[in-house]
Amino acid sequence: MDRLKYNMEEELHGFNGRVGLAIEIEGESFYFNSEKIFPSASVIKIPILIEGLRQSEIGKINLEELISIPNRAGGSGVLQILSSNVMMTVKDLMTLMIIVSDNTATNLLIDLLGIEAINGSMKNMGLQDTVLSRKMMDFEAIEHGLDNYTSPRDMISCLKVVNEGTYLSEASRKIALEIMKYQQFQDKLPGMIDLDRMFVANKTGSFPRVEHDCAIFKYKGRTAYAAVLLDNLDDIFVGKQKISRIGKHIYNYLLEESR
Repeated sequence: MDRLKYNMEEELHGFNGRVGLAIEIEGESFYFNSEKIFPSASVIKIPILIEGLRQSEIGKINLEELISIPNRAGGSGVLQILSSNVMMTVKDLMTLMIIVSDNTATNLLIDLLGIEAINGSMKNMGLQDTVLSRKMMDFEAIEHGLDNYTSPRDMISCLKVVNEGTYLSEASRKIALEIMKYQQFQDKLPGMIDLDRMFVANKTGSFPRVEHDCAIFKYKGRTAYAAVLLDNLDDIFVGKQKISRIGKHIYNYLLEESR
């Protein structure tokens, strides 16, 4: 992994913005500010998905239950522009929350699961720096100092829960991976790679001066986890390009190591 570490150091050198990065591949790792806390933006939706699947396992919620959409949130997503009488299953809401980062779906799931339960689940997963303090697009809460936070190391832990371990059942992990695989925002970690050659399941996050992406890469039996969190950006396009280059390096490394 020495070559990949060198490439990461080169990418991070002199970058204009704050960077947090964690990469884990088959027991090897590269960390840079991995314990630093960042505004989570929409990567907080990964632990919300995990808690939803956990609650479905214990029978607290039903993934096939139909939910009405009474309140709409702005920002990313499609539910805000659909007809007022539309209904979605809980699983559909989870899917929209992840693949188009739908804020209305996310807020409905927060109400359904409970913010305390979500935060409790994150603690049970061993997350140290992640907290859900407000709903999506709640600018009044932000003005009162409430925000959602996470760190690269915590996001790696979430990705591992999705892909391995015993926190979720195999069936739930399969659902989570299947949802994340259909991510529609692929201009960051997967932005420079051939998705026909490699499996990538990711969740992005964006906010003013903030760009994040967290992904699971799989190729020929090898798995890589990556969490890249950027804030204090003067140019979000530069931030997205930086994340894409990091993804390209991981892609190339997995290809080379599997020859």
